[in-house]
Parts: sequence; C-alpha cells; structure tokens
Amino acid sequence: MEMTGERRIPASREKVWEALNDPEALRAAIPGCEAVERSGPDEFQARVSMKLGPMAARFSSKIKLENLNPPASYTLAGEGNGGALGFAKGGADVQLEALGPSETLLKYQVKAQVGGKMAQLGARLIDSTAKTMADQFFERFAGALTPAAAPAEAVVETTPAAALAAAAPAAAPLAAAPTVAPVAAAAPIAARPVDQVAMRPLSLLTQIEPLGLPLLFWAGLVIWLVILALLFL
Repeated sequence: MEMTGERRIPASREKVWEALNDPEALRAAIPGCEAVERSGPDEFQARVSMKLGPMAARFSSKIKLENLNPPASYTLAGEGNGGALGFAKGGADVQLEALGPSETLLKYQVKAQVGGKMAQLGARLIDSTAKTMADQFFERFAGALTPAAAPAEAVVETTPAAALAAAAPAAAPLAAAPTVAPVAAAAPIAARPVDQVAMRPLSLLTQIEPLGLPLLFWAGLVIWLVILALLFL
C-alpha cells in the first residue's frame, strides 16, 4: 500500500514539528488511539482500536523516528500487531515546508504492507480505510493547532440622548451658570401707613376662608348643627 498527500496547517513550522513529537497531541489526533507513550528519545508505543471492513481489532504498535532533520523532516518507521487480524509494518516520510510565519505545508508519503487476515480483505478496502484514517488524523491535528477565533466585540446600545451626549466634546463640562451682576444696595423702603381698619380683629376674621368658603359660612353651619342636635337628641 502506498499513499501520498499534503495538508496546510495554520501554524508555524516549529509549532507543527513540536506537535508531531508530542505524544498527547498524537493520541488526540489518531482515530481510535487509546494511548501513545514515549519509550525512548525517538521511540513511541501506541495502542489503537480500529475496524477494517467486517473485522475489528486492537493494534499494539511501535514507532521509531529516523532521519531526523528538525524542524524540516523525519521518517516514521513502525510495525503493529493486530492479533488475529494480522500485522502491518511500513514507514512514512514527513516534510514540513514553511509557507509563512503562521502557515506550514505538511507533505507525507506512506509505504506499508499488511499480512494475515487483513491481506485477504483486498487492497481497495485497505487503501480506503487508510485514507479515511489519514483524513481524520490531519483534520484533528490541524484543528488542534488552529488559533481560536477572537470573541466578537460587544455591541453597546445607546439611546439618542446618550448618543448626543457622547458626540459632545468630552472636555466641555456642564454649562456654567450665568453670572449675575451685583445688585446695587436697595434703597430703604419707606414705612407704609398702617391701615387701622385692616388691623381690627373682626376684619381679620372675615378674611379667613377655609376650603375657599368664608368663615361666617362655617360658623353658621356649626350653629345649625347644634340646633339640630338639640331638637332631635
């Protein structure tokens, strides 16, 4: 089986290289991967559950990194044992080309051979399954390295009055109160003659009007109430 392809990764070449050598990043990206552990400086062990046509199995794989040229390229050499399903071994050449400060072109070329029951399923099924797993891997791998989108800025709603206030010059304080010219000293008020009639007590009483009615009305009303009380009580 042979397979080639390339993918654009929205990250710098150094960042992509680090992710390709990070066991946790690989575990999250490989479909059906249960664990990836580093067993040496350039060696990994992985456990992967996969389904190939009507068959399903769990593979224990050993992967070794060769021809290291960081951060430009390396070769993956590995073999996996799927128990009754058979075995697989092969390698992949991986190249990283920097397209910009935050974009990398990843190229790969895979060569592998299978044995046991897997070999009886036919090359077409094996190639189709391998391509599907490769697509899923690179989709997850690129997604993990894609920068998160910046949150949208909050839109602040303002009333027309608030908008007019915001449009006014910021430095302008509240309008100063108009200055009042000093008032000249008032002339002394001439003493008015006292109205002797107005000062009489009876005249003052006639000027009182509770609830808008003359005081004489209220006095007469009280007298009539007293008379009625004496007649009927």
